[in-house]
Amino acid sequence: MHWINWLIVVAYLTYVVTDGVRKSKGTDTIAGYFTANKSLPWWVVGLSVMATQLSAVTMIGTTGQGATDGLRFVQLYFGLPLAMVILGVTLVPLLHGSGVYTAYEYLEQRFDAKTRSFTAFLFLLSRGMSVGTIMAAPGVVFSAVFGIPLVWAVALIGVPTVIYTMIGGVQAVAWADVKQMVLIVVSLVAIMCVLLMQMPISPHDALQIAGATGRLKTFDFGFNINEQYTFWSGVLGGTFLMLSYFGTDQSQVQRYLAARSVDEAKTSLIVSAYWKIPLQALVLCVGISVFVYYQFVQPPLLYNPVHEQAVTAQRGAAYDELQNEYATAFTMRETAALEVSEADDEVSTTAAMEIFLAREGEVQTIRGRALSMAEEVTGESSRDVNYIIPHFVLNELPLGLAGLFIAGIIAAAMSSISSELNSLATTSVIDFYRRWVRPEASDSHYLAVSRGATALWGLFACVVATYAATLGSLIEVVNRFGSFFYGSILGVFLLAMIPRARGTGAFVGLLVGMTVVGFVNFGTDVAYLWQNVIGAGVVVVVGVALSGSERKPALP
Repeated sequence: MHWINWLIVVAYLTYVVTDGVRKSKGTDTIAGYFTANKSLPWWVVGLSVMATQLSAVTMIGTTGQGATDGLRFVQLYFGLPLAMVILGVTLVPLLHGSGVYTAYEYLEQRFDAKTRSFTAFLFLLSRGMSVGTIMAAPGVVFSAVFGIPLVWAVALIGVPTVIYTMIGGVQAVAWADVKQMVLIVVSLVAIMCVLLMQMPISPHDALQIAGATGRLKTFDFGFNINEQYTFWSGVLGGTFLMLSYFGTDQSQVQRYLAARSVDEAKTSLIVSAYWKIPLQALVLCVGISVFVYYQFVQPPLLYNPVHEQAVTAQRGAAYDELQNEYATAFTMRETAALEVSEADDEVSTTAAMEIFLAREGEVQTIRGRALSMAEEVTGESSRDVNYIIPHFVLNELPLGLAGLFIAGIIAAAMSSISSELNSLATTSVIDFYRRWVRPEASDSHYLAVSRGATALWGLFACVVATYAATLGSLIEVVNRFGSFFYGSILGVFLLAMIPRARGTGAFVGLLVGMTVVGFVNFGTDVAYLWQNVIGAGVVVVVGVALSGSERKPALP
C-alpha cells in the first residue's frame, strides 16, 4: 500500500486514540465510566447505536455478501423499525428508570440472582464470541495485504481500541462512534461514486446486468423456514432478533442508559431504526456495483491470496489450466455484457441477456472448481467472499481513497469492538464481581477491575478472531452467534413483563429454551433467524407454565 494511504490510516488511528483519552474526563466514578452520568444527547446515542452495529464485518462481509448474493440480505432488517417502536414503550423506559447499570441487574429485581447471573453469563458468552468475529474482519484485510499472521493483524486493531476503551469508558466510546460513523458513510459514498465513474457502461445498463443475475432481488415471499433470507424470516425472525439485540444486549442497552432522559433514549433508537435499512442497502449496493465492475475488469480466480498461493504451490499445473479456462470464459462474458449494454430494443436485449447469463454460468462454474480445489488443498472452508472488497479497494481505488476506505474499515471495527468490550467489562464487574465477589468497595477499586476486565476481554476476542476468520461470510457468522442466544435471552425479559411469572419458571425456561435452540441449530436445517422466535417462545411458554399462582408483580 502506498505511503499516502498509510499516512491516512496512521493519522486516523492516532486521532481516535488521542481523542478517546481526552474524553475520559468525568469517568472517575462507576456512574461516569459505565453510563456517562446519563449525559449523552440523543443524536450521540443514536449514532453510537448505529456505529456499534455497523462494524467492519458490515464493511467487508456485507459488501461481499452483496457481490455474491445481492440485496436479499437486507430482508434481515425489515423487523427493525417495529422492534424499535415496541422497545420504546416497553424495555427502554423500564430499564432507563430502574437505576441499573446493566439490563441483567433488573432481572434480579424482578426474579432472583440465579436468573440474573445465568442470563448475564449467556450474554458474556455470545458477545465474547461475536466481538472476536468483528475483530476478524479487519484482521482479514491486513493479513491479506501485508502477508503477516492473522494474530498480528488482529492486534493492530485490537490494541489501540482496548487502550481508549479502558481509559475513557462509555463516554469515550460513544463520542468516538460519532466520528467513526461520519468516516464510514463518507468512505461508502466515495467508493460508490468511483465505481459509477469507472464502469464502462451506464448506471442503467449496470442495473440491467445486476438484475439479470438476481443481484437486485430484494423480496422473497416464500415461506420456507430453511431459507435464510426471506420477507417472513426478516419481519418475524428479524423482529425477535432486533428486540433481543437492542432491548437485552448490554452493548446496546448501555447506550440508551447513558442518554439524558427516557425520551432522548427512545428518539435515539427510532432514528437508528429508520436510517439503518437505507444504510445497509447502500453497503449492499457497493458490493453489487463491485460485482458489475468485475464483469469488465478481470478479477483473480481466487480472491483469497493465501489460498491462491497454497493452490499454486501444490497444484500449479492444474491451477494454470484452470486459469486459462477462466481467462477465456471471462473474455466471452465481458463481450456478452457489452452486447447487453449496446442492445437498442427489447428483442435484442433479451437475446443478448440470455447469452450473457450463459457465459456468467460458465465463469461461476470455473470459480466453483477453483474454490473446491482450494478447500481440498488447505483443508479450510471457502471464505473467498471476505476478500472481494479488500481486493477491489487495494487494486482499483485511486491513491488516497484506498487509505480512506481502509480507515473506514478500521473505524467500523473500532466502534463495534469498543462498545462490545465496554459492555462485556460492565457486565463482568456489575453482574459478577460486585454481585458475588466484592459487594462493597470504592469506585476506584471497581474502575481498576473494569479496566482489567476490558483488557482480558480484548485478549479473548483476539483469540476468537483467529478462528472466526475461517468460518465463511463474517456477517452471517455474527448473526449466527447472536441468534443462538438472543431468542432465549429475550424470552426471559418478556417473562419479566408478565406479572404471574416467577424466578424458577424464568430460570428453567431459559435452560429449556437454550436446549431446544441447540437442538434446532445442530440437528435441523432451520434458518438461524427463526431460532430467535423459537427460543423466545419456548422460554415464555415454559416459564409461564412453571410459575405458580402466587403473583410477584413487576417493579415499576
